[in-house]
Amino acid sequence: MELLPALDCFFAEELRTVRRYLSKAGLKGRLDSVRMYELNEHTGQGEIESYLDILLRGESAALVSEAGLPAVADPGAQLVALAHNHDIRVVPLSGPSSLMMALMASGMNGQCFAFTGYLPVKGAERRERIRSIEKISRQMCQSQIIIETPYRNQSLFEELIGVCSPDTRLCVAANITMEDEFIKTKTVARWRSAPVEIGKRPCVFVLMA
Repeated sequence: MELLPALDCFFAEELRTVRRYLSKAGLKGRLDSVRMYELNEHTGQGEIESYLDILLRGESAALVSEAGLPAVADPGAQLVALAHNHDIRVVPLSGPSSLMMALMASGMNGQCFAFTGYLPVKGAERRERIRSIEKISRQMCQSQIIIETPYRNQSLFEELIGVCSPDTRLCVAANITMEDEFIKTKTVARWRSAPVEIGKRPCVFVLMA
């Protein structure tokens, strides 16, 4: 929070999110002076390289994610890599991570785990990927952390309990830190007998075979 007044610009998925954040931080007066640039899945390589010029001028910038952590299953990694290539200092800052909080609350292996991220959207490819990560989990005794776009959470949940073995454990962690937080770990067999309606709530899935 103390760094905000010193920043020259922001790179963000959604500029309105930065504006809201500055307003809540009591820095509404900076909205007219600070520069903001979009950096999302639609940003081309040429535009990202033009952002590097800003950093090369020695300006202080923040990379802001819409939800989650910047550059972790979110845009930003290309710009960070360019910064490293030009010996520009990169400082990671974050609040609580829903990925780690889900793992903490899952009761699964916190020593050996993998962030699988987003699975393929197409049904056949997604089912094959689920079988693959379940096999890896079983062979390595490894927790697998999976995320999805909120509006596809329900279909992913149904695929997971439809494809995985009955004894595989699955944690569903939705709306973490919110008043209606939901975190439950059950075997796939138990989820099949009593499925949950996730809806469009942000959710992290943790799987362990």
